[in-house]
Amino acid sequence: MLTNDIYLQLLQIVGDKKITRDAAELSYWGKDSTQFSANASAIIFPQNIEQLQAIVQLVNREGVALVPSAGRTGLSGGAVAIQGEVVVSLRDMNAIKQFNAIDRTVVCEAGVITADLQAFAEQQGLYYPVDFASSGSSLIGGNISTNAGGIKVLKYGMTRQWVAGLKVVTGAGDILDMNKSLLKNNTGYDIQQLFIGAEGTLGFVAEATMRLTRPPEHLTVLLLAVPHLTALLQVLAHFQVGMELTAFEFFSEQALQKVTAQLGLQRPCSEVGAYYTLIEFEAKDDMVIERAMSLFEQCLEQGIALDGVISQNQAQYQNLWRLREEISSVLAQWQPLKHDLSVPPSQQGEFLLEVEKILSELAPQYQVIWYGHIGDGNVHLNILKPDELTKAEFDHSCKAISVAIFERLATYNGSVSAEHGIGLLKKDYLHYSRSELEIALMKGIKQQLDPKGLMNPGKIF
Repeated sequence: MLTNDIYLQLLQIVGDKKITRDAAELSYWGKDSTQFSANASAIIFPQNIEQLQAIVQLVNREGVALVPSAGRTGLSGGAVAIQGEVVVSLRDMNAIKQFNAIDRTVVCEAGVITADLQAFAEQQGLYYPVDFASSGSSLIGGNISTNAGGIKVLKYGMTRQWVAGLKVVTGAGDILDMNKSLLKNNTGYDIQQLFIGAEGTLGFVAEATMRLTRPPEHLTVLLLAVPHLTALLQVLAHFQVGMELTAFEFFSEQALQKVTAQLGLQRPCSEVGAYYTLIEFEAKDDMVIERAMSLFEQCLEQGIALDGVISQNQAQYQNLWRLREEISSVLAQWQPLKHDLSVPPSQQGEFLLEVEKILSELAPQYQVIWYGHIGDGNVHLNILKPDELTKAEFDHSCKAISVAIFERLATYNGSVSAEHGIGLLKKDYLHYSRSELEIALMKGIKQQLDPKGLMNPGKIF
């Protein structure tokens, strides 16, 4: 419990105006992009790792729980304070520090905005490839804590592939400075990896050394209309064999209708498909374009594509990507039930058809929107809430649907959360993707690094 005495001690650590109990601030900083309501007792804004460590050490002595807050863009309730916790916002720890041109690394504090890191890399003639719709507001610390993925995982992988070093404050108040930019480091357990994707339950990410890479050359998008779900996987097989891709995304006709109507965007194709696939690649020379068009022609001849359009310039490239990237924000008005599912790419076709059958049996009255990163096995299922139902009524009615989907998912050894994390939203379903032994081991790790259970309590488990 946060007493006045503890509040004053926290104020002494960070100074005036860097801690507040204002009701509007508590509501704003105490939640993420989910529908969970905030119940925070205070919001504190440390300026550096020393203040962050002092905060954690103080609450360890006093028994006050902490919740991390980054860009508040999470979709699983992982950054929501619901039990009177103190929210620790990393907003002000936002310095981009050392850049090493030889190692292609840059040191960032946890509060650096993803888009700012991308812009910094571009200024150095390099590239930070982890990208998603919320890159303009998400923070690097949050990306690391959730192992964020996004639209270019097919080529570049998840956030953890780009972390060269990590400095954290553990739940016990110790500072760990790990890996320190080494490419090769076989010296026992890789403790750094435990904090990537841990959702702040082991401690707080304070600083990260991030890897950069060469910028892609002449990124180009080919968008195809396809007639049915299995055609998506057939198109993927054609293009993956025929050329190197940086992204392979998809969305349904229903998703396209919502986005074009809401944002006034033009439809990309004259033919209407059941689904659309957005294929991105580096058009380094004319031969690559010719190869892409040849594969497109093959898909047309085989009936697995109905129509297509290729970007001719940067404006067209960005407009085609908007059709995919704006879906989540457009759908938010319907307060959808979201599922962030993944199975091995080779099994996607069979799995998705089974999920479609489940939905037709259990949820024929609801509108369902599909989109996602089908190239890496990750699909986003959105069931839209009807206006006549309250959010509580809708969520309750969807529980049986969720269980049926996760039970089927487990037979494919899939993940109930491909990239959004577990948080509050999915902790009841963790056992569909993790064994009892795995969960017990994770709890044991948390006990070692957060012995008093004060770091983001109630999340994951």
